[in-house]
Amino acid sequence: MKFSSLKYQKIKKEYLHFLKSQEVTSEPFRNKIGQLNNFYLPLSEFIYKNYSINKKTKIIGLTGGQGSGKSTISNILKILLKEAYGLNTITFSIDDFYKTYKERKKMSEKVSPLFLTRGVPGTHDTNLLFTCLKKIKKSNFNKILIPKFDKSIDDRLPKKKWQKVEKKQDIVIFEGWCVGVTPQKEKDLIVPINELEKDKDKKRIWRTKVNTELKNKYKNIFKLINIYIFLKVPSFSHVFKWRLLQEKKLSVTSKGKKIMNKTQIKNFIMFYERLTKHMLKNFGQSANSIIKIDEKHRLKSIRFN
Repeated sequence: MKFSSLKYQKIKKEYLHFLKSQEVTSEPFRNKIGQLNNFYLPLSEFIYKNYSINKKTKIIGLTGGQGSGKSTISNILKILLKEAYGLNTITFSIDDFYKTYKERKKMSEKVSPLFLTRGVPGTHDTNLLFTCLKKIKKSNFNKILIPKFDKSIDDRLPKKKWQKVEKKQDIVIFEGWCVGVTPQKEKDLIVPINELEKDKDKKRIWRTKVNTELKNKYKNIFKLINIYIFLKVPSFSHVFKWRLLQEKKLSVTSKGKKIMNKTQIKNFIMFYERLTKHMLKNFGQSANSIIKIDEKHRLKSIRFN
């Protein structure tokens, strides 16, 4: 869709203003206008055209490895959908639906100690997530609250700090590293994928439970998603590097005490390794749009299926 010069300038201004607010000193955004024209505007138009078919609330599943840029891209799309098409858009993350520390502690005692660490399927409040997504799609909309999780304290924030959704939304951008992930075959669970699984999941209790959760509760949640956008990272090894940058941002924006160092991040991402690699191998076949990210963390190509 072509915009008038005035409208395009307004879109560009809001987009650049947001990027400036997000830049970390050591990692400035590059080729800003090129990315706007070649990636973000075509993606916004793709979403708008899908919405225009019946003008019902659409849930966009934005998925990709840790540090791939999901939160940033979510917010860019929110700005563009508003400025270019006048669409009411909200964004939230599957991370905001993590179980409380107390709930994960209980799960770690009953099932496997590995469930104390947030991240994998099984560590989210799936009932709350399913209810929120169902309510947000209802034609007779009532205001709802979306939970907020603070990673720096590793716990859910009190209700007074949750996100209020007071009017019906046209677009919901639901982002997360495992959004849309499918279960693995049982035979693929046998061989441990890293030291964590080898040393701390010898009987496969943890990874089997994760897989069972995907077959049931998560499958029902992911059915509610209308469009999948997949941010495809070059390899799992890049997740570590980019997660370090994420943690740097967190240390700047949060006064909490639980900011991870290099060794802690290396151990932490082992929890994510199995399903991240599974998605890199398989998810491109089912995504509606795939954005490849290069080794320098730049958007490389976009494809619509």
